Amino acid sequence: MSLTTAPRRVCLRIIGPNRKYHDNRRMQFPVSLTLIALVGVLTFFPPLSSQAQTADTLRMDDAVLDMAQAYKVRDRRRMAQLLPILRGHPLEPWAAYWELSNRLDEASTAEIQGFLARFAGSYQEDRLRANWLAQLARNRDWQAFNREYPLYRMNDDRSLRCYALLAEHLGSGADNTAQVKDAWLNLKEAEEGCASAAEQLVQDHTSAHLMVWQRARLGMENDRLRVATQAVEILSPGSVKTVTAIYLNPGKYLNDKFTAIRPKTRELVSLALIRQAYLDPAEAAQEMGKLRWRAQLTAEERSWIWGVIGKRAAQKLSDDAPGYFLQGQVGQMHEDHLAWMARAALRTGNWAQVREAIHAMGEAQRSQPVWVYWQARALLRQTSSEAARAQALQLLQGIAGVRGFYEQLALEELGQRITVLPKPEPPSPQEQEAALQNPGLARALYAIRIGLRTEGVREWNYHTNLHTPGGMDDRALLAAADLACRNAVWDRCINTSDRTKGVMDFAQRFPMPYQNAVIARCNEIGLDPAYVYGLIRQESRFIMDAKSGVGAAGLMQVMPATAKWTARKIGLTDFKAHHITERDTNIAIGTGYLKLVLDNFGGSMPLAAAAYNAGPSRPRSWRGQGGGTALDAAIWAENVPFSETRDYVKKVLSNTTNYAALITGQPQSLKARLGLVSPRDAALPLPTEDLP
Repeated sequence: MSLTTAPRRVCLRIIGPNRKYHDNRRMQFPVSLTLIALVGVLTFFPPLSSQAQTADTLRMDDAVLDMAQAYKVRDRRRMAQLLPILRGHPLEPWAAYWELSNRLDEASTAEIQGFLARFAGSYQEDRLRANWLAQLARNRDWQAFNREYPLYRMNDDRSLRCYALLAEHLGSGADNTAQVKDAWLNLKEAEEGCASAAEQLVQDHTSAHLMVWQRARLGMENDRLRVATQAVEILSPGSVKTVTAIYLNPGKYLNDKFTAIRPKTRELVSLALIRQAYLDPAEAAQEMGKLRWRAQLTAEERSWIWGVIGKRAAQKLSDDAPGYFLQGQVGQMHEDHLAWMARAALRTGNWAQVREAIHAMGEAQRSQPVWVYWQARALLRQTSSEAARAQALQLLQGIAGVRGFYEQLALEELGQRITVLPKPEPPSPQEQEAALQNPGLARALYAIRIGLRTEGVREWNYHTNLHTPGGMDDRALLAAADLACRNAVWDRCINTSDRTKGVMDFAQRFPMPYQNAVIARCNEIGLDPAYVYGLIRQESRFIMDAKSGVGAAGLMQVMPATAKWTARKIGLTDFKAHHITERDTNIAIGTGYLKLVLDNFGGSMPLAAAAYNAGPSRPRSWRGQGGGTALDAAIWAENVPFSETRDYVKKVLSNTTNYAALITGQPQSLKARLGLVSPRDAALPLPTEDLP
């Protein structure tokens, strides 16, 4: 966008600290003027007439957007031209960050330190320091790295954490393999920091070898070849081509290999068996039955492989999965294998194995609400002893509440229902004023309002994160959420309120924008508005122009082809593709499609939610092929193979139950909404016309 672009009017509500939430009407003031009026710290502009100030502000806002685009395409010349224009603009810290970070490799230490001092305390300061730390580590300038790392406040970058562990090891010789392993094995993609730390530890401590092979195994079982080859290159650079060949054709490698005596060969065989398990778990199980692998692989290697076979079989909803897990030593399996062992046991009704899998988990995993709940259910199902019942009730009481799916189910197991919690004391005028005066929150709102949502969200999250110095307590979070709500920035309103620990404000966590439009439409087509709100909250957080990476758009995140098909079905004859981000059109099409999906699945909310997220054909296959009994829908949901859809179904149903409590004012049941999921042969006949 050039500086000659016609001015745009970007609007923000003016809301004082004692006003209640506005409706959706907005006062027509430019964002910059509004925020300058609200936030005393942003006194950047010289006195001008109102008209001149408006034109100048809009021109500079356009320059910010122009610079953001130049940053994306790494146009250093354009950024250098624009930076002086943005001197004194509320988003100048972003502009200065973009310009300097793009030439960090050329900048002097004095220039970098000057930036850090000028924007001290800001998100941009911390972000640039993180970039600089990564560069210092790549250059092996450990003296400068050790000087700067303690000043890095965010501390959420696992790669930088590994570089810090590497610096510690080089400085003291400490064997910190366990800490590197904890960071590295949890990274999904290949990266440099932890790989560098692992490489040094391998040179100095033989105990690090197993960690590197385990990283390679995780790469192979999760279909990430680069993760596997990066790890193998640390231990055996000459084997990288072999690993690539194994990835492409594991069967050929196994057929050509008769002995696996040396440790490296055993691990390459393990990678081949893991890859085979990813492709076909039954074939891998058959291969593992061969005497040579039973005799030559170690117990740890066999256990990991059986864990992968069981996991992949469980993801395919095979009843053979529980038996596969039992072929290995449960205590030597990865935490992801144990989770799938528990899921497969739930699906097949093997409560003893559910307990065994959960018992083998580490403390952090075992303490997650999902496994606390299922451990309690297993105790109640498997034994009638008073001691076991008391233990189960204690587990349930420890998580019971309205915060999430398993917390709500635990509450119902204890004989209670989901209700709206008492509203906490609203933010005081002083607390609201503190939120208004927070320069990071002000910059975030400004960025979001002029179209830099990604930047605004990152800065907002940084300043509301409890783990950063000066992070917010519950009262400050409520005030920040209140500020976002009042400005209709609903995703930050929800996410910020979600962070509170000791209190819950239902109106913030479960807002109902566009209430008249949503409820009128739901009444018109016979759809539960709580279900619609529960879905929108998960899909878009009420961002009107939200767009996913695959093209889903609007409040209800409808795909273009689905929108076109649904518009025809519900009689929107004049529908055009660009209409999908219009509020009423998106609600009409989204609710229309959701109603068709719900009817298609016999009114099952869990199945319809899964279909909305993953497409209708997948949940049909996830029902099972027949011959079984109906499943508790909570067990069915926990066994959804796709982690995104599994999480989605649980959150939509949990949201729906809380919205129902808000809308009706009556106690609600999540279990009633879940119901049972029947196998396909016991379900309603498939429709004559499939849904898109």
